[in-house]
Amino acid sequence: MKVIILCGGLGTRLREETEYKPKPMVEIGGKPIIWHIMKLYSHFGYKEFVLALGYKGNVIRDYFLNYNYYNNDFTIELGTGNAEVFGRHDEHDWKVTCVETGVESMTGFRVKSCSKYINNESFMLTYGDAVCNVNIEELIKFHKKSGKIGTVTGVFPPSRFGDLTVEGEKVLHFKEKTKDTSNQAPINGGFFVFKPEIFDLIDDDPKCDFERKPMDKLTEMNELSIYKHGGFWQCMDTFRDYEYLNGLWKTDPEWKLWD
Repeated sequence: MKVIILCGGLGTRLREETEYKPKPMVEIGGKPIIWHIMKLYSHFGYKEFVLALGYKGNVIRDYFLNYNYYNNDFTIELGTGNAEVFGRHDEHDWKVTCVETGVESMTGFRVKSCSKYINNESFMLTYGDAVCNVNIEELIKFHKKSGKIGTVTGVFPPSRFGDLTVEGEKVLHFKEKTKDTSNQAPINGGFFVFKPEIFDLIDDDPKCDFERKPMDKLTEMNELSIYKHGGFWQCMDTFRDYEYLNGLWKTDPEWKLWD
């Protein structure tokens, strides 16, 4: 089963890092966040990736075209271009397809543009800016058991703010921010699984937003199930998220399931 990763967004809320690189290439612990996402999938044996490129896609192309050189010592002979690489990275069996989907395209069109590389098979889909410790095997089992066209992973990120219970202008209860998610509604955490029928619901239009019309159609058809993940999930939307994830990498990177 292949994995489509959406990599084309502008990342405007993380302009400190995305001025010169696409958001999936923003680093956590010296490695792009897209690498962390791919390591999760590969940990469960899924190593074929289709990257939907857009904003500054050449940075991603360059990274994977020169992956051996970025991740090993090497000697190069200038003039001839002959190179000798020393060492071997662990990702030698990954297969990466880069797909140009347009700088201003919406997510639906990006997904549709990747359809020709899926070969009419079920596939996984996620965003290139969030890390998670979801069990991919359990997610796929759940999806197959549901029999639905699509499955979305629902996550429960902890609140960053305290909750106020009020009556009129009076505060009845103040609760500090907490990791308790027992009464929290899940949000879309990505990490989707789809049957190929999903492509029939996506308009071939650069303005097609995947999270709107296609997903609305799925819900109207009762063809979307939710896999609830109560473990770790964190997106990288802001510089605060960037600092938080890099701090966790040094102390307790819960999404690092691989050795």
